[in-house]
Amino acid sequence: MSGHSKWSTIKRKKEKTDQQRAKVFTKIGRELAIVVKAGGPDPNVNSKLKDCIAKAKAANVPNDNIERIIKKAAGEGSTDNYEEIVYEGYGPCGVAVVVETLTDNRNRTAGDVRHYFDKFGGNLGQTGSVMFMFDRKGIIQIEAEGLDEDTVMEAALEAGAEDFEADDDVYTISTGPNDLGRVRDALEAAGYSFVSADVEYVPNVETKLTDPAAIENMEKLIDMLEDNDDVQAIWHNWAMDEN
Repeated sequence: MSGHSKWSTIKRKKEKTDQQRAKVFTKIGRELAIVVKAGGPDPNVNSKLKDCIAKAKAANVPNDNIERIIKKAAGEGSTDNYEEIVYEGYGPCGVAVVVETLTDNRNRTAGDVRHYFDKFGGNLGQTGSVMFMFDRKGIIQIEAEGLDEDTVMEAALEAGAEDFEADDDVYTISTGPNDLGRVRDALEAAGYSFVSADVEYVPNVETKLTDPAAIENMEKLIDMLEDNDDVQAIWHNWAMDEN
């Protein structure tokens, strides 16, 4: 569940295979269940659930699936017991990596994540070892095709966005981490739909890889982490666009 922005693993949802899409649905479903248990099944009261529902819809999770997950998580018979754990480490050549997980077995997840880092030339670090290289921001992305850049930028800034960036095919809107929902709701009310809308770890310094072996290992590390069912999202400071 890496984001679509240039500092994340760049894999468009529309390019995903059915198997990858199913994995994304599973991970979002787990996140939905967590926020329902923590704050209740009403998105009007539970702002985190409202954000998660928007995230699920952006990933094309069917409404029936969303409703079923919420009802199951709200039921007394639900036995799923997941906890959120964030791992920090370094990939090849010192690339900073943050891994968000939801797990029902922290020993299994920690062992898997440590193994991936070790296997591909990195190492798992302590809490705080790389987090200082990232800022927590709300990131909204809108497909640029057919939309006027100045119009979208004006709407975003009026909604309370902190920054706006135009790429070849996507407009990226940055907000404070606590302002994501408010800005997203305002833009949605204005008629915009989103490629993604989530709170992300955005690097404040980037690392460039030039060695082909290091690049290959970094790609494999990301792939292995993404394929793990316990991993919800991966953030890194690899300057991918410059390679």
